[in-house]
Amino acid sequence: MGSTPFLRLDDAVLTRNIRAMADAAAALGVSLRPHAKTHKCPQVARLQVDAGAVGLTVATIGEAEVFAGAGFDDLFIAYPLWVDADAADRLRTLGDRGVRLAVGCDSAEAATNLAGLPVEVLVEVDSGHHRTGVAPASAGDLAVRIADLGLAVRGAFTFPGHSYAPDGRSPAATDEGTALATAGEAMAASGVPAQVLSGGSTPSAEFVEPGVLTELRPGVYALGDAQQVELGTIGFEGVALTVAATVVSHAGGRVVTDAGSKALGADRAPWASGYGRVLAVPDARIVALSEHHSTIEWPDALPGLGTQVLLVPNHVCNAVNLADTYHLADGGTWPIAARGRNC
Repeated sequence: MGSTPFLRLDDAVLTRNIRAMADAAAALGVSLRPHAKTHKCPQVARLQVDAGAVGLTVATIGEAEVFAGAGFDDLFIAYPLWVDADAADRLRTLGDRGVRLAVGCDSAEAATNLAGLPVEVLVEVDSGHHRTGVAPASAGDLAVRIADLGLAVRGAFTFPGHSYAPDGRSPAATDEGTALATAGEAMAASGVPAQVLSGGSTPSAEFVEPGVLTELRPGVYALGDAQQVELGTIGFEGVALTVAATVVSHAGGRVVTDAGSKALGADRAPWASGYGRVLAVPDARIVALSEHHSTIEWPDALPGLGTQVLLVPNHVCNAVNLADTYHLADGGTWPIAARGRNC
């Protein structure tokens, strides 16, 4: 597969993860619109859509352009966009290509910039993550203001990002359901009813209660990462994406590899046990990162110099955005086509 470090994608595990989430969404009676910002790869997206996803969620107009170019025509940019003249032209071009496009919005000011564009709008509500979004009870008022601009309001959405915390998964799912129920009631009372109530993160998806959400947007589930292992969302058997690295030193009685922050990403949540894990050695911990090296506390006999090991990054979305290519475990490569499309 070439010199290390590189991204190794176990396509059998990937396929199993995609099928499991599709089955879970079907059992809940909700649509699945996976977040493609995690994998950034049309080949992975095709597997998700073929498994039953109704469309894709993306993070930026640039990502929407990449996936539209690969033939995906139902896209939701799940963030409150601030649209300037250049962004407006790009959204029009996507509409002209026949893409059904939705965007997020959490203010009347931002909605004004969307007027006249070929987009549907979902009102973002805050369900406890406290990043963006209006209070759920205010969703109806904002929906009216958006509709008065001539825009089609599809519904409401939220991101339960506080599910990324120990003991946070189930409470965040409860918060999400309460927030979207409140938003749906407020929109119905305003005369702009929600056709879609969209939520879901990978950590909280297991705890979604049927009857409120109509759509799930998890992203990390397809690839897995060390955060999901430590949160208890998955076991190591659910990790499809690793960074292949070579042991280059035993200095200090530890393992040092050639994969550092420029391959793994540098994310480390306050509760994380290290900067990543080792796929085949559950008790090993990456305890330090530099740009091109990772230092690992290894519990047993150290692997020999030159040995290749598979490292599990803490946050797979960041690791993917640092590489150009997936090297498939079964042979071949897939391009990470939307890498770096940050706007």
